[in-house]
Amino acid sequence: MKNPKLWWALIIFLVGWSIFEMNPPTSPSLITVFKDQARPDTNFNAIVARAEAAQKADPDYRKEFGLLLTAIGTNDIQTNFPAIDVTGQKNPTYAILNRLQKRSAGKIKLGLDLQGGTEFLVSLNLDTNRTAAVAGTNSAKELIVDQERTRLVSQAIEVLRKRVDKLGVAEPLLQPAGSDHILIQLPGLSQAGQDEAALNIKKAAFLEFRMVHPQSEEMLAKGIIVPGYEALKMEQKGRDGKTHIETLLVEKKLANGMTGKYIKQAMPNRDISGAPEVQFVFDAEGADKFGKLTTAHVGERLAIVLDHELYTAPVIQGAITGGNGVINNIADFEEAKTLANILENPLETPVQIDSMNQVDPTLGADAIHSGVFSAIFGTLAVAIFMVFYYHRCGIIASIAMLLNLVILMGVMCSIGTTLTLPGIAGIVLTVGMAVDANVLIYERLREELALGKSIKGALSAAYSRAFGTIFDSHTTTLISAIVLIYLGTGPVKGFGVTLTVGVALSLFTSLVMTRLIFDFLLSKGWLNKIGMLHLIKNPHWDFMKYAKPAFITTWVIIIIGMAWGVKRGNNVMGIDFAGGDAVKMEFKQKIDVGQLRTALTPVVGETVIQYQKGAAGVETLEVVASFGKADSVTNVLGKDFANAGFHQVGRSTVGATVGLEIQKSAIIASFLSLFFIMVYVALRYEFSFSVGAVLAILHDVLMTLGIFFISGRQLSAPIVAAVLTIIGFSINDTIVIFDRIREDLKLGVRGSFKEVMNKALNQTLSRTIITSGTVFIATMSLYIFGGGVINDFAFTFLVGIITGTYSSIYIASALVLWWHKGERPKMASSVTADVVVEAPRA
Repeated sequence: MKNPKLWWALIIFLVGWSIFEMNPPTSPSLITVFKDQARPDTNFNAIVARAEAAQKADPDYRKEFGLLLTAIGTNDIQTNFPAIDVTGQKNPTYAILNRLQKRSAGKIKLGLDLQGGTEFLVSLNLDTNRTAAVAGTNSAKELIVDQERTRLVSQAIEVLRKRVDKLGVAEPLLQPAGSDHILIQLPGLSQAGQDEAALNIKKAAFLEFRMVHPQSEEMLAKGIIVPGYEALKMEQKGRDGKTHIETLLVEKKLANGMTGKYIKQAMPNRDISGAPEVQFVFDAEGADKFGKLTTAHVGERLAIVLDHELYTAPVIQGAITGGNGVINNIADFEEAKTLANILENPLETPVQIDSMNQVDPTLGADAIHSGVFSAIFGTLAVAIFMVFYYHRCGIIASIAMLLNLVILMGVMCSIGTTLTLPGIAGIVLTVGMAVDANVLIYERLREELALGKSIKGALSAAYSRAFGTIFDSHTTTLISAIVLIYLGTGPVKGFGVTLTVGVALSLFTSLVMTRLIFDFLLSKGWLNKIGMLHLIKNPHWDFMKYAKPAFITTWVIIIIGMAWGVKRGNNVMGIDFAGGDAVKMEFKQKIDVGQLRTALTPVVGETVIQYQKGAAGVETLEVVASFGKADSVTNVLGKDFANAGFHQVGRSTVGATVGLEIQKSAIIASFLSLFFIMVYVALRYEFSFSVGAVLAILHDVLMTLGIFFISGRQLSAPIVAAVLTIIGFSINDTIVIFDRIREDLKLGVRGSFKEVMNKALNQTLSRTIITSGTVFIATMSLYIFGGGVINDFAFTFLVGIITGTYSSIYIASALVLWWHKGERPKMASSVTADVVVEAPRA
């Protein structure tokens, strides 16, 4: 390689940068950080003592944020943290803790399935009738409606964020999901906290108009709280852009019964001088009430309160009797927009929770243990095999694989990717698939050495000849991974990100890192011999002889499997697709499924009941019922089987609409992957090869699903990731074989097209078996140790590995042979079939 010193410098930089990005990998104790970074005093020490006592009683680190909030109570800790500026914050205690949490946060972010918590997908009944009235076929008018939806969703997020903050969650996530949905993730909550979160999210927001006490400032200065009033804090942004807090004495009762339900419309605007203001319009009843209110209280301040949060308190400058009002003295236009959003509150009607996923922290801890163990075991198993089979070359491949993992974790930490169970699966699969490039190079190296070339010449030729195949196989795998990123949701998207980064890095580590190591060893004279095992020596099997019976047999199996899936009906669909409630419970005593069904059916109707071996070998009970029946399931099991000690550790709720959306996205993702792969293969090879590759992939998907159906498992969103990974793996193996067929045709290798194809299949047989074997080993570790959804994922992919390897020979290759009716395709060299072209000897 040219400029090896620059390449070494780049590798050292990448590894060092990755280690830096991963440090610290996990978060330290928040209570310890709280104690170490403070300026203590007597009161502060008492707070720490209370927090540490609570921590001993409940040592779960996920609850430390809430424990500290409770220990602090109403105490002011600002003087204990002079380095943290919380000026202008409504809740300085929360702001300080949040700042400490972020400062000390570990770089490896864990998903809810690993640390426990709750995820909600809520839908809003958005009222866009005002804007829809002007919408038609005109794209500009449709854009107005879209903008209105975006604005209302943004406002709803702010309302919900205020509620979530009160739960003491350290790092909540609230973000739009589509045009009228909001995704809410609350990590680390206990079961009680999860239930409280659900209630807080569903309740209607309450917008109130209340009067401010005329002597508010004087009363508060004297420390007097007048009966019937309360002290509320309000953020105020001055003309200089700085925020400060104003405390007002606000009446507890409504001003003339005024609530947000009377507001018909509110909008930000600018007055004649250009200053920001908010204009609002009441309905008829509200106009009458507001007119009487403002007439009676001219010159006084009117407080606008949402969910017990004081947002503004403008002065009533005159009677407003026409149903229209204006709020001025606003710092900037952004504040005017926020206030208008508050006044035109879309949450007067409770939001609807379309899907919910709850994971108990203890179940998450088990998932971490099993996931990490399966990843380590899979990586070690692949590394041991490579060293055993390829000797010193295997050591080099294992070093590259280790560096691949280090840089992969560094990149994931750098971009803030959340690590989930499917993400761990992506890492394990990356390990298995990363060795594919090394196997291609080493098998080429074996061939070049067999021709009598020197080690240096053989290495150069091996890397050169393997490059095109490696590039094509990795590109087709990336196609499926990128589709997952764009069309996947939650953990599936995380799996796509992990796989994309891992496959891209394997190109670099296999083609650059290993080559640099080889060149370094050669330059030092430390590589004068290359030894490898060769289990399959010079095979001459006639694969195409059995193509027709194999083709017929495999499609018969597919028909049987798919028919079995049809027979199972709706039972084949998990709640991700069909919608419903799934309750996961631990227990002390195992109860017969028949008894459980007898007790549940009269109350909740038809259910799917099964015991599962979960993470770390813990057995759990999962009951799947119709939408909204989760609480009933929990109540029946707790009441009728009290001695069994059923304890809920997880809950998933998916509405029928969301299930249909997931089905739709899964189908679109699969077809898009097939389409892009077909286009790519057609461009790189020719159309017949493209058709063979795509039909082989379709065969693999159908075969895998058929066996999946027969096994009695249910489809879920992560299985979509597994299917798309199968697509990538299948085309990977097919590309390697097609590339060798193309090479032999262009070299003018002697024989008929069938003979050329058999020769190529025999030449790549070792690579096919070794690559499939290493991926199989890595995936088997997931299957054995993963548990839960990872077990289903691993089972699906194990079947896909076998069918993908088989289809590359008996489906893809056979279809190309039949397409050309046994004739050599156009890509073949003009040299006649009777001429043998041998590669030149070194």
